[in-house]
Amino acid sequence: MVQKRRAPRNRTITPDDAERSVLASRLMRLDGPASPESLFGRTVCQSVFEVLPYLPFEFVDLLIVDPPYNLDKSFNGNSFKSQSAEGYADWIDSWLNPLRRVLKPKASVYICCDWRCSAVVQQVGERYFLTQNRITWEREKGRGALRNWKNCSEDIWFFTAAREYTFNLDAVKLKRRVIAPYTNEDGEPKDWKLTENGGFRLTHPSNLWTDISVPFWSMPENTDHPTQKSEKLIAKLILASSNPGDVVLDPFLGSGTTSVVAKKLGRRFVGIEIDEFYCCLAERRLDLADEDNSIQGYHDGMFWERNTLVDQKKGLPKKKRMMAGQHQLLFDAE
Repeated sequence: MVQKRRAPRNRTITPDDAERSVLASRLMRLDGPASPESLFGRTVCQSVFEVLPYLPFEFVDLLIVDPPYNLDKSFNGNSFKSQSAEGYADWIDSWLNPLRRVLKPKASVYICCDWRCSAVVQQVGERYFLTQNRITWEREKGRGALRNWKNCSEDIWFFTAAREYTFNLDAVKLKRRVIAPYTNEDGEPKDWKLTENGGFRLTHPSNLWTDISVPFWSMPENTDHPTQKSEKLIAKLILASSNPGDVVLDPFLGSGTTSVVAKKLGRRFVGIEIDEFYCCLAERRLDLADEDNSIQGYHDGMFWERNTLVDQKKGLPKKKRMMAGQHQLLFDAE
């Protein structure tokens, strides 16, 4: 891949040729059955269809899938061509059906999509799993249209293998700034807390997410992958639907967000990605996670709305204030 010239403040992760050579040497390829232990913490550089026959039986607690959407799209030279709804459904079925064997009986499944293929994902997912919800998240990036509504949202379908499944409600509550500060008869805050930087309320997570930022050039997690999901988005899925030590599998890993977030949150992980350059990005990000396990938008065990931590900077000790500025924990970019 041709190295791009970056602006001085551009923080996009771009390993050079020497780094890529080292990172590529760590990638895994399967040519026979693999044990769970041999896969944990690894990036498998192969097509999911090549890997499927060799994956262990019932070893995954959480499956997160961000497949190519039904669009004409190039992924570092590997092109995905749009097809009919029936053809796209058949393609999803070709990998989702065989993936069932790797899931534990109480596993959860999340599949990302856009509005064009959302109905197809639901249709195929319901052949094998129980539908629990459809999450819609606001993607603030997007081109305007002269004769249509701007497309600025995507969906994530939430399925489970059984009626009993993991869902950690308290782990994914959202901390919101209080707009209407109701008080009780004694003038004390009602269902919210007053801090020196204003009032905040912990709210139950809904299926409409408006607090997500798509990675861009000034964010330290950004890569050149064209459809990279943010760490904050994936963190919500992992915290809600797995426990520490559980196994998370992503069969279309891309630049590694699922593996990186799983590592930061104390889960075991396996990533599968066909493109070697993206696999190298994933490995580089896993190395960076050893130095910094923060997740932008997630702080002090809570998810925060955009721009609600800016004033918190004043209340941090000097060392933490410097770290917060370095890692953008204060969400200036959000």
